[in-house]
Amino acid sequence: MTTLREALAQGAQTLARADIQGTRLEAQVLLGEVLGMDRSRLLAYPDQVLTREQEQLYHSYLQRRGAHEPVAYIVGHKGFYGLDFLVDRRVLIPRPETELLVEAALQEIDQRLASGMAPVVADIGTGSGAIPISVAVSELRLPYIYACDISPEALEVTRQNCVRHHMTDRVRLLEGDLLAPLPEAVDVLLANLPYVGEDERSDMNADVLDYEPPLALFSGPHGLDLLYRLCKDAHTSGTLKRGGVMLLEIGYQQCEPLTHFLHGLWPQAAIHCQKDYAGWDRLVHVRLP
Repeated sequence: MTTLREALAQGAQTLARADIQGTRLEAQVLLGEVLGMDRSRLLAYPDQVLTREQEQLYHSYLQRRGAHEPVAYIVGHKGFYGLDFLVDRRVLIPRPETELLVEAALQEIDQRLASGMAPVVADIGTGSGAIPISVAVSELRLPYIYACDISPEALEVTRQNCVRHHMTDRVRLLEGDLLAPLPEAVDVLLANLPYVGEDERSDMNADVLDYEPPLALFSGPHGLDLLYRLCKDAHTSGTLKRGGVMLLEIGYQQCEPLTHFLHGLWPQAAIHCQKDYAGWDRLVHVRLP
C-alpha cells in the first residue's frame, strides 16, 4: 500500500526523468485531482493510503504527463480569472496573460455602462469561452456578449462552459470566420487570435506543439496573418462602431508591425500597446475616433 507521501515522491521522480519542470508541484496537482483534495489537505495527511484504483489512475496521469501532455488536458479543466473552465484538445489552454485582456475589456465596458449605454461586445476566436464568460460573470450589467469561433468543436467546449457557469442566456455563440457571423456592429471588439508564427515551431515546447490545436496557435509565417485580416475586415465592414475599441492579444514582437498596419487603416485612431506582468508587449488597444 502506498501513502500520499510515497506517491508524491515517486511522482516527482517519474516526472523528473521525463525532464518535466516543477515536478513536485505537478505531482501534487495530479494526485490531488485523483483524490479530490486541494494541495493543503494533501500535504496535511501524508500517511493516508491510496486505494488500488487511485494508485492506478495516478500512475496513468504520471505516464501522460511524462509524455508531455499538458496537465490541464489530463485533469480536464483550467483555472482562469477566478473561474474553472473545462478544456480538452479541441481548445487552447487559457493563459494567465490573457487575463489582461479581460481586465481591459471590463474597464471599457464599465465606462460605457456608467455613461448610460449598454455596449455591444464580441469576442473573436473564443476557444474555450474563457474570455467572454469571464467578462459576463464579472459584469452582470452587460446584457449579452457574442462569442465567435470558426471551429464547431471549440464552440462545443464553449457551450459546456456556458452551462457550467450559468451563462447560456448571456453568452451568444456564433460559428464562422472572424467577424462574418456577427449580426450587428459592436462597441468593444476582443480577440485572442492565433499569433504564433510558423517560423517559431522549432522553439516551441512539446507540451504545446504536440497537444494544443494548431488552428488555435499558428497564423502565417510571422503569426500576424489573422490579426491583419481581422483589422482589415473591421475597417472595411464597419463592424466596429465610431468611438469603438478593439483589444487584441499579441505576440511579444508584434506591437510595432501591427501598430503600423493599424495606423494605415485608421490614421486618426488612438493606438497603444500594453505590457504583461513579465514586461512583454501583450495587448494592443485601438480606439476609433
